[in-house]
Order: sequence, then structure tokens, then C-alpha cells
Amino acid sequence: MKRTRFAKLSALIALLALAVIMLGAYVRLSNAGLGCPDWPGCYGRIIPPSELQHDAFANQRPLEPAKAWKEMIHRYLAGSLGVGILIITLLAWRNRRFGLPVLLPSLLLALVIFQALLGMWTVTLKVHPAIVTTHLAGGLSTLALLWWLTLRQGRWLAGDNSLVGLRKWTWIGLALLCGQILLGGWTSSNYAALACPDFPTCYSGLWWPAAEFDEGFTLWRELGVDYEFGILNSGGRTAIHLTHRAGALLLLLYLGTLGALVWRSARHPSHRRGAMLLLGALLLQISLGISNVIWQLPLPLAVAHNGGAALLLLAMISLIHAMSPVAQKQAQTQTTRLNSVQGIGDAA
Repeated sequence: MKRTRFAKLSALIALLALAVIMLGAYVRLSNAGLGCPDWPGCYGRIIPPSELQHDAFANQRPLEPAKAWKEMIHRYLAGSLGVGILIITLLAWRNRRFGLPVLLPSLLLALVIFQALLGMWTVTLKVHPAIVTTHLAGGLSTLALLWWLTLRQGRWLAGDNSLVGLRKWTWIGLALLCGQILLGGWTSSNYAALACPDFPTCYSGLWWPAAEFDEGFTLWRELGVDYEFGILNSGGRTAIHLTHRAGALLLLLYLGTLGALVWRSARHPSHRRGAMLLLGALLLQISLGISNVIWQLPLPLAVAHNGGAALLLLAMISLIHAMSPVAQKQAQTQTTRLNSVQGIGDAA
């Protein structure tokens, strides 16, 4: 199997992963995460029922068909993603003698299995904030690894040695972005997105109102509690929200500066466009975050905010790939081939 064909398949599955992430955000933000109180079925069925015919689930939450369908459609799509990753893993092992990687697809397969377990625990542990946040992180990690696999095999984005000096700063930027994504997941899973209903102040003109950081950042809480709609007091939710705002400001300053440096340093036009994509995604994400507060978390904007985080992550992965030694080697190989072809043409 050719690498380019394998890369196209990886890109298609990465697109499916993005769809799963967006749909998962929609399910969570529309309060449908417990639309099916059991797993993997929904009230004991593969297809959500329109009404309950027996009392086997009498002690479970009341059936809401619309929420049940949202949850099950997300499960169907996530299952399709798992099958897609299994296929590329099998193809990689089957064609490993042709240079296809096996370690990364195998890691992806292990990750998607773990993601399925997290999906189950999200339901059985009643949207426990730590599980929900880890589930979000796992989904975005799956997307990032699929995109990295695509870039490595597709050779669609060549290396640029003019960016090598920015490599460590880009890794720091990725770490900051991952931290902010985790903060965003923690904010959402603890229902703290509107803990500060004003902007740019937090509440009633206060920049820094009373906040309980110990309460807000207790990472593991007791099991058996229904965490839907959150259990934290106002001070705990305010602490989470304020931290997320501070992280957004830090990320805006850091990635904004990094994007400008990449744009100035890059020699290859595609990397300049990549820098513009990074800056555009950053501004879009900040704008969506502010808009969610001002307009009190409308569902389309809240889901788009999750998509903006994914777009930023992909932009950072692309920049890191462009600065990697493998991409530099690919670029040198392509240049050598082009020069050879041109030399043959001149000689003819």
C-alpha cells in the first residue's frame, strides 16, 4: 500500500475523529450525556426506545427520547471511528515491509479502546468531572495523533529549516494549549462556563470576586453521585472560570507572539499560511469564548468553541511537524529529486 494512499485514509479518519469530538461536545452541552443510563445499549437496546415497555429501568432516570438519540448517535459515530482506526492499524502491520509505521497506529488503537472505557465510565459514574475531562482529552489526543500520522506519511507539508530555532518554543506553546484545553474541559464538566456572567469583569463590576480554589480544583470526588448540572458551590465554579480566563489571556499573548515569529521566519509559503491559520484560529477561539459569556452560552457557539480548540491543536501539530527532523529530511529529499529531474531535463 502506498504511503500517499495510507495518508489519505488517515486524513479521512482524522476528519471522522473531529466529527466525533464536535458531536460529543453537542451531546454534553445539550445535557444529553446521561440520555442513556446504561452502556453500551440504551435502556437495554441497541436502538433507543420511544417508550419503556417494562419496568427493568424503573430505578433509572426517566426516558427522554431526544436525548437518548443524541447519545446513541454519538456512540455509533465513535464506534465507526474505532473501526476506522482498527483498519489502519491492520493495514500498517500488513504493509510494514513497505515502510508503513506500526507503532503509532497501534498506540491509536490502544487509545481508542481506552476512550471506549472512558465513555462507559462517563455514563456509569454519572458524568464525573474527572472522567468527562479525561474523555475530552482522549478525543483530542486521538485527533492529534491521527493528524500527525497523516502529515508523516502524506508529505503534504514539507519541512522548513528556517523554523528550527522556534522548535522548543512551539513545544511550549503546545503544552500551554493542552493545559488550556484541560481547563476548558474542567470548566464545562463542572458547569462553570457562566460562573462569571460579565465581561471583561467577572461579576457586578468585580475583576476578582470571592473564589474557592480548593473547592474548584478538587480533582477527584466521591463516586455514586449524580454530577449532571454540577455540585460545586458558587465560589468553586468562580475559581475555575477565573483560572480559565487567565489561561486564555496567557495563551493569546504566547501563541500570538509565536505565530508572528513563525510568519516572519518562514521561507516556505505554506508555513506562512500555517502561521496565519494559527493566528486566525486563536482570534476565533478567543472571540467565541467572549461571545459565550456575553450571550450566555448559546449551544451553537459553545459547540464551535470546542471545534476552535481542535483547530488550534491541529495548527500547532502542523507547525511542530514542519520543524521536526523527519520533515527536514523529507524536504531535502524532495529538493534533491527535483534537482535531479531538472538536471536530466537540461541534459536532454
